[in-house]
Amino acid sequence: MSDATTGTTTDAVVVDYALAAAPDVVWRALTESDLLARWLMANDFEPTVGHRFTFQANPAPNWDGIVHCEVLEVDEPHRLAYAWRGGAGEYALDTVVTWTLTPDGSGGTLLHLEHAGFLPKNAMGREGMGRGWRGPIAERLRELTESLR
Repeated sequence: MSDATTGTTTDAVVVDYALAAAPDVVWRALTESDLLARWLMANDFEPTVGHRFTFQANPAPNWDGIVHCEVLEVDEPHRLAYAWRGGAGEYALDTVVTWTLTPDGSGGTLLHLEHAGFLPKNAMGREGMGRGWRGPIAERLRELTESLR
């Protein structure tokens, strides 16, 4: 992938989730701060375009545990996007997370995640985020949405 404004090549983490819960339930898990904290991180999220918020977790090497975000798009219950910035120096991320919800025809939801904008220098971060989005984060999201049905 290439950023047309800078000519810089970027990469993305793309994950598709098949969730048993209806899109309105999945939307709640993505947009209600207390529910979002249960599967992702503590936050002060509000589903309003332009709202600046943070995700907070335990610090790790080269990361203070804070992700600085801004809501870019809200199309309830179909699409949500926010800027995702964190880290410092060569480990700094300036990326975008986009969630797309599609009814699966049987009462569930096909949830598409694209976490885009990783620069070549962000390869380690992209790999780590990919493991998280596909692994423990995915499992917590699945468990939460099933409990809300």
